Amino acid sequence: MTSPSIHKDLVNCCAIETTRSMINEMGDFLFSILVDESHDNSIKEQMIVVLRFVDKSRQVKERLLDICHIADTCAQSLKDAIDAIFSTHGLSISSLRGQGYDGASNMSGEFNGLKALILRENPCAMYIHCFAHQLQLAVVSVAHRNVMLSDLFNMLAIIVNLVGASCKCVDALRTSYHVEILERLNIEKLSGGTGQFQEMSLARPGDTRWGSHLKTVTHFISMFNAIIDVLENISEDGIILQQKLMAIRQMDTMQDFQFVFSLHFMFEILAITDDLSQALQKKDQDIQNAMRLLKLYSILQELNDRFPETTTKLFTCISCLSPRDSLAAFDVCKLVRLAQLYPMDFNSEELLLFRPQLDKFLMLMRMDEVFFNLKSISCVAQKLVETGSSCYFPLVYRPITLVLILPVATASVERVFSAMNLIKNDLRNKMGDELLNDNLVAYMERDLFMKLENETILQHFQNMQPHRIQLSKLAISK
Repeated sequence: MTSPSIHKDLVNCCAIETTRSMINEMGDFLFSILVDESHDNSIKEQMIVVLRFVDKSRQVKERLLDICHIADTCAQSLKDAIDAIFSTHGLSISSLRGQGYDGASNMSGEFNGLKALILRENPCAMYIHCFAHQLQLAVVSVAHRNVMLSDLFNMLAIIVNLVGASCKCVDALRTSYHVEILERLNIEKLSGGTGQFQEMSLARPGDTRWGSHLKTVTHFISMFNAIIDVLENISEDGIILQQKLMAIRQMDTMQDFQFVFSLHFMFEILAITDDLSQALQKKDQDIQNAMRLLKLYSILQELNDRFPETTTKLFTCISCLSPRDSLAAFDVCKLVRLAQLYPMDFNSEELLLFRPQLDKFLMLMRMDEVFFNLKSISCVAQKLVETGSSCYFPLVYRPITLVLILPVATASVERVFSAMNLIKNDLRNKMGDELLNDNLVAYMERDLFMKLENETILQHFQNMQPHRIQLSKLAISK
């Protein structure tokens, strides 16, 4: 039990049984994938594959399937790695109905990207550009079109580089901020509390990092006086003349009305879009509700410029399934077009039967009080299953399921990356790829892992290879 090889075998057993439980949870249903790549602590490129599916209780789930090391990030290498992962877990690319990535060319390229390679093999695997990523890009694009706001972010970047140029400056910034907080607490301008006023530093904004611009602006507002103090110290005590002149210019800029106004104005805008970004990152978020949120925030036009034509048609059809206001947006013609986008799921005979079944479904939804006041497509799916109506309207239930598995955002992949940095940290940076995958699967899907019986894991362990002793149930504990 103290042998590292035994530990690795046990972790491997836990991961395999957890993945098997996930595959059983998904059953024979269709699914989508969310894929992204990033380097780990040992600077090895890792690709993460997350499945999005609707389980037997009609709940939308996003589960980590696998993480694997890739030699390069070209589209063909990613496609080969996905094929290998699918083969390992007994999945078929013909069951794929959606793919969600960010906007990188190797992922979303129209001709040679991963999206294109999968679509050539399965034309029903609809591509969705991560909504949270699109929102961030749209906000940055709109902000930089305004001269005043563009100048603001340029100035913020310069000040961040200047104030964060040395450990001495960073320490001075934190000390000044700490003193200011204590003074304001003493005169009761602020009320204390657990977890408030924690140590912070200036953050650099990134065009593709969700929420990074809001974080930068928020820290600037909170540490405004402390930043002025540090710039003043640099201007007085700095050794390099150019740095001293830069500090004086930035100090004058920060105390200008236009800079302060722009800073607070951008905070109000980014605070609004951050609420939307957080809503889009929910695991059970569906496409129809995401589109409704975007319309609510009146930024759909900028996002429409980034949608491919096929995706725009798909979204137009999906909007007709909204159950709000007694299915006021229900449109039979558009829903038929939605079914036509999935030729592998609707044959010619089913397309003929689809229209009359839609009419009966609409009548049920508007007459049966069980279906009143539903807010999302997922709620419709659950009610159809609970009442047994999914058996009477199988052709209507099918596109509802297809819509639910379409990915909204790659937030689940980003959460895996965060966990990867916790598991493979500086002290464990020599961890092998297989052990990293096994630990991540057990950690990320711990709700499934905790439901496994110890006996199942022990039996798998005993069947791996002959052992001198048999492990008992008491020998392992989750």
